[in-house]
Amino acid sequence: MPWDVAPLVGRQTELARLAGVLDGLTGTGHGPAVVDVTGAAGIGKSRLVAEFCARARDRGLTVLRGRATEYERHLPYQPLADALADLDSETGIPSPFAEAHTMDRFALQRAAAAFLTRIARTGTGLVVALDDVHWADPASLELLDHLVRHPPRRAPVVIVVARRERQTAPRLVAALTRGVESGTVLRLELGPLDRDACLAALAPDRPAGLAAELYTASEGNPLYFLALLQAGRPAGLSSLLLDELTPLTDDQRRTVQAVAVLGDHAAPALVAAVTGRPEHELESDFRELTVRDLARPGPDGRWALRHPVLRSLVHDTTDPTLRTRMHHLAAAELARIGAPVSERAHHVERALTGWDPHAVAVLTEAARQAAATAPASSAHWLGVALAHLPERPVHGVPRRDLMLRRAEALGACGGLRESRDLLHEVISLSPPGTDDGARALAVTLCAVMERHLGRYTEAVALLRRELARGADLSPAETVRLGLELGSSAPHASPYPDVRDDVARTLELARSLGDEVAEAGGLAVTALGEAYEGNPEAAAEATDRAAALIDSLTDQDLAGLCEPLARLSWAEAFLERYADAERHAERGLVIARRGGLLYVVPHLLLCLSHLHVMTLRLASALELAEEAETIARGIGSDELLAFVLASKAQALVPALPPGDGGAVAVAEEAVARAGAGTGWWASIAWCVLGFAALHAGDPVRARAALLRAGGEDLAGLQPGMRPLFTEVLVSASVLTGDHGDARQWAERARKEAERLDLMAQRASALRSRAQVRLAEGDLAAASELFEQAAEEAGRGRGGLWEAQSLLMGAPLTASAGRPARARAMWERAVRLSGEAGAHLLTGLAEAIRPAVFVESETGPEVGVGRGADAGTPSPEPAAVQLPVLAALSAREREIAALVAKGLTSPAIAERLFLSPRTVETHLSRIYRKTGVTSRAALAALQTRDELREGNA
Repeated sequence: MPWDVAPLVGRQTELARLAGVLDGLTGTGHGPAVVDVTGAAGIGKSRLVAEFCARARDRGLTVLRGRATEYERHLPYQPLADALADLDSETGIPSPFAEAHTMDRFALQRAAAAFLTRIARTGTGLVVALDDVHWADPASLELLDHLVRHPPRRAPVVIVVARRERQTAPRLVAALTRGVESGTVLRLELGPLDRDACLAALAPDRPAGLAAELYTASEGNPLYFLALLQAGRPAGLSSLLLDELTPLTDDQRRTVQAVAVLGDHAAPALVAAVTGRPEHELESDFRELTVRDLARPGPDGRWALRHPVLRSLVHDTTDPTLRTRMHHLAAAELARIGAPVSERAHHVERALTGWDPHAVAVLTEAARQAAATAPASSAHWLGVALAHLPERPVHGVPRRDLMLRRAEALGACGGLRESRDLLHEVISLSPPGTDDGARALAVTLCAVMERHLGRYTEAVALLRRELARGADLSPAETVRLGLELGSSAPHASPYPDVRDDVARTLELARSLGDEVAEAGGLAVTALGEAYEGNPEAAAEATDRAAALIDSLTDQDLAGLCEPLARLSWAEAFLERYADAERHAERGLVIARRGGLLYVVPHLLLCLSHLHVMTLRLASALELAEEAETIARGIGSDELLAFVLASKAQALVPALPPGDGGAVAVAEEAVARAGAGTGWWASIAWCVLGFAALHAGDPVRARAALLRAGGEDLAGLQPGMRPLFTEVLVSASVLTGDHGDARQWAERARKEAERLDLMAQRASALRSRAQVRLAEGDLAAASELFEQAAEEAGRGRGGLWEAQSLLMGAPLTASAGRPARARAMWERAVRLSGEAGAHLLTGLAEAIRPAVFVESETGPEVGVGRGADAGTPSPEPAAVQLPVLAALSAREREIAALVAKGLTSPAIAERLFLSPRTVETHLSRIYRKTGVTSRAALAALQTRDELREGNA
């Protein structure tokens, strides 16, 4: 029987799960966005996918099918482009791949996702099935990774990928595995067919003994079993498939070989050009190949061999000389008909046997066109060109230039180490004193790669060595090297150590009239001064940098878009959130357009930080997760530490009280940072402390902050030191170390006064409020929390405003101002509820009984939940049960002593417990009540005692 109509054997379990996916698409359920079908070659992946697609069509869904191919693994976006090839005329919506060369790869990823959404909405749903994804090109793998992480959730779309597990790129495997864990990916691992079902369905008329023998030889693999059935004897798969070619004539065999060489481009006219025969003579060959089920026609008139395994076998057994000639003829014919240069490059590469200037020109042009959308393919084709360039002096400059281009492409696609190694070769080929600027460019780019790999010491040493050449450098080269030194050195040593170098570079750039370089120098200055906590100097440099950058075009900044990242971070530290967001978004557009992959995470993380500060948590997490994907691909542990710390920062307010998800991410961040002591390592430890505090572990929080900053806190970022010190104050209060809390709070006050930044002042006020509350001065604490909320609100920092309001509301109520307390609570709920800040909404619910106190005539008006959150509505008193009712007797006893101001050691002594046991009980109390501070717990306990007394 023809193999394509063989019945689907077994797989009932898989079919049932796929039916659930279709139910989700058609609205009767909630299925995953991606189906991952894995298994060995010939195990039936394609057959199962075909059945799924047929059932989807029966339900009226649009179905698109494409596949990757073994010998075209450097043709960008082939499987997706193949799947979408027939849609243009049907929908009137052009495929994004038709104009892929006009946009960067990140824009193309978003355009592809939007395109799938539009197609799905034109009908009842969309299935995109991609076969043999283990052979997909790097650009397609990156696009699939994007679609797995950001599936079109607002449209009925499901993507099916069929692949061989062991041959799949690790990056895609990781993305799919994370999807399985989060529930967005359904994985189906296909094993051998059941013996009885296989024999009954595929060999009903064969002698039982022979059929059983063939099944054993096939090991339950349907492809192999069908081949054995056709041969009627046990044998190796390769020999069985080659036996099918034996009856063919020489012309028919040549046609099969041409189809194997051409792959998805095997149109009859191209087969004719490759075989050297008239197109009409091929008709009889194709008829015979169809009868023998060796080749099959496609809907577009092109031909393909029956199975990729057959194509691989035919291609590899074709005489190498003949195969090379066929690729050469294919390239010539594609050039004659005006085919895209990428299609020609594929055949040119396989036809090259030596130096051919015309062929290398095709490869380098294909590399140029792919640089923005598929830098991995660009790097590959440049590598092929370099491999065939003769080792002669006349080719020295072209070789160096090709190596530079390839290094840039490798850096753009995340191959930082390979790029750096190649740049070392370029530097050695460019002796000092050359006047074309190639050496300085190579040194600068090499330092960029070292910097993004976290090797700051090596980057600085390389740059200082080159700058020491002095007179051998042109002024423009000196500026280029100086700007990179200003970017790398602050990571290896304090910014003041490089301040003079940056100033000299800035002065030289001005003297040259180089506005782009001047903007870069000002941005370096702004970030350095902002980090060091010098707000006046930072503000001056920021103002000048912003004015100059805003006057430049995107084209001006295309080769130097990192200043936008530095300016954005400087503005974020100065709490100029709107300006920071504007510049980061512009930088992101420029970086994506230019394919500068290593710059993108810094801009994404700045935006994520801004979205956290302004309580846009869903988008903050999306931005951090996109940065995480890129950072993992780049392979820089230090960058990944910073990315994961930023992700944990967003997770803390996004997760409910007591959830340990943020702690787990922060733990990986500090693990990636290793023994590092620089800025990013310090940030990772600070965020771990922040996450641990809100998870109810103040002891660990304190330890993490001291690991980040040292006992003198010198390692903490000076420009944000009050905010980090607040963690130490909270941890000290929770553990009963009131003396330490007072010292940290006083230090935070002094630092905040010097910085004169609203979020930092608000943080210092919260620290002082916690100390006053621990000392029993509820009125003073209440006033300080309200001042903190006002400061944060003035700075448009929604996160800190909401937190300050919630920390102060119970105290304001207990101070005899219930209307003010309710207003504070309601505003905090509006801010946090709209943002999905589950930590804050959980805290709001926990302190609710302490805020909405009962009047003499009965319960006051409450606040509704859900869709009506923030709108006053009557609520029965039964709903307002004491929050502490869920505690055990021992936990309530400890909570009561906390309310009296006793420290953990004092509580331990009174109850004959160890201090560690008291801390364990406190952690459980925080989880049960949803509060995250000793002060809030004391307020809850006081309110509960008042309620019991009135009862």
